[in-house]
Amino acid sequence: MIAIGCDHGGFELKEHIKKHLDEIGEEYKDYGTYSEESVDYPDCAAPVCRAIQDKTADKGILICGTGIGISIAANKHKGIRAALCSDVYSAKMTKQHNNANIICLGGRVTGRELAFMIVDTWLATEFEGGRHEARIEKIHKIESE
Repeated sequence: MIAIGCDHGGFELKEHIKKHLDEIGEEYKDYGTYSEESVDYPDCAAPVCRAIQDKTADKGILICGTGIGISIAANKHKGIRAALCSDVYSAKMTKQHNNANIICLGGRVTGRELAFMIVDTWLATEFEGGRHEARIEKIHKIESE
């Protein structure tokens, strides 16, 4: 299940991505925000991150105006590997090599069709493991310090 959330800058793109997820048959839960009224992106990232931490969801999509702020906020949560992606290649690599459990997008800088391609690529890509697993373990070690 995908946890999806946004701030006001990502609201419009989130709504389009939800329709796209419906069309491709992906299950998701919307953690807000539910309008374009101004909210703070750290508050919007938190429920999506908690859903992944408590295994309510196995992956997440977060969106703010540029994707930058919400990705920074998400990565402060233990066990979260959130990657800001603005192209399909990065979406593929972040899953293959980093096993990113959250993808972040910029609602004001990423076109709708490109966002769909990024999400689809990220969802379809498998983690390679191997040498990449050791690197992720190093990240987990840093988190525990």
